[in-house]
Amino acid sequence: MTRTIHVAHSPDSDDAFMFYALAEGKIDTGNLRYVHELSDIESLNRRALDGSLEVTAVSIHAYAYLADKYALLNSGSSMGDKYGPRLVSTKPAPADPRAASKGKRIAIPGKLTTAFLALKLYQPDFEPVVTPFDQIEDAVLAGKVDLGLLIHEGQLTYQDQGLHLWADMGEWWFQDTGLPLPLGGNVVRRDLGPEIVAQVARDLKASIVYALEHRSPALAHAKQYNRGIGDERTDTFVGMYVNEWTVDYGDRGREAVRQLLKRGHEAGIIPHPVQVEFVG
Repeated sequence: MTRTIHVAHSPDSDDAFMFYALAEGKIDTGNLRYVHELSDIESLNRRALDGSLEVTAVSIHAYAYLADKYALLNSGSSMGDKYGPRLVSTKPAPADPRAASKGKRIAIPGKLTTAFLALKLYQPDFEPVVTPFDQIEDAVLAGKVDLGLLIHEGQLTYQDQGLHLWADMGEWWFQDTGLPLPLGGNVVRRDLGPEIVAQVARDLKASIVYALEHRSPALAHAKQYNRGIGDERTDTFVGMYVNEWTVDYGDRGREAVRQLLKRGHEAGIIPHPVQVEFVG
């Protein structure tokens, strides 16, 4: 019998790239048929809270509230290796951006995003203004907020808008921990059972490996989701977030996830300790 598995992910070029082989039927998935749903990451985080999604991309921060229902798939991570969400302003960076951002109104892409968690660890005292991720640059330019925390393509385009970088959360995290910043991952609902969970894990890993081995057609598929950044920047962006970390977290990647959630709990941002389970 064929079983349908709903896979939800962001409408971004990096997610499109890693799911290319699944979406286009390039790999044998046996009796599983995958149906794709696209939504912004904060919406996916919220939907996963009620367990309605079988397989979904989520923020690592959100996983703190999902661990009872979902396990982290060992493939599909988005790691910022010395780069990540970027804090920007219309004003040039001061000598001490961390201190200068204290008390400021900062546009964030959602309170369950890892970007928000990283920023709270960097500077605990600010006023978050939840803003759709693709409207944050405009909010900063319009003076609605003092600073904006950019994810996705905004990490590459902010200078085009005349904005100035104050801090890169991935760079700060690396300087503090020596680890990459684990931004997002893919989770699978535990109640699917061990056999289906194992097959989903195999299929997702195979899809990522296929895309990396067939980069040109996978990029051609991904660029329809690039939100106008052009082919060259799409290639750059995909390379930032679909790489060897995405195939497998590895020991450092798994430690990075545990450290981020541990520090979030120790700082009082996450109200409980988180037991992280990786599958596949």
